[in-house]
Amino acid sequence: MISREDLESFLIRTEMDNREIGESMWLVDPVKDAEEDHPAVVVSLSPPLVIFRASIGMAPEGDHAQLDLFRKLLELNASDLVHGAYGLEGDEVILVDALELQDLDYSEFLASLESLSLAVTSHVKQLGLD
Repeated sequence: MISREDLESFLIRTEMDNREIGESMWLVDPVKDAEEDHPAVVVSLSPPLVIFRASIGMAPEGDHAQLDLFRKLLELNASDLVHGAYGLEGDEVILVDALELQDLDYSEFLASLESLSLAVTSHVKQLGLD
């Protein structure tokens, strides 16, 4: 099973800016020198899982605006995300993924982190939540 030290090693190997923000929790900035703001990805070790989470923004008010957003999120889940999925936590739109630690290797970790990184940099404007 992957340990905390292994996960730290994985983060270092990605060469993405990251910093520890809590016990076994890191804030990862997936894009170096980005001209525009974008959500960061929180990586947390919660055995038997490693969890990736990004806060995308608040869902709009109003039934019509919410319906449009929810449709876009479902379409992105089906067509544009290799790892993870969009969801709601209260009124907050989040992007989340979880991987089992048991047989996790660096390639799988990197693929998940890169998939979420691509999503947070390319979907935020499309969703109108920036």
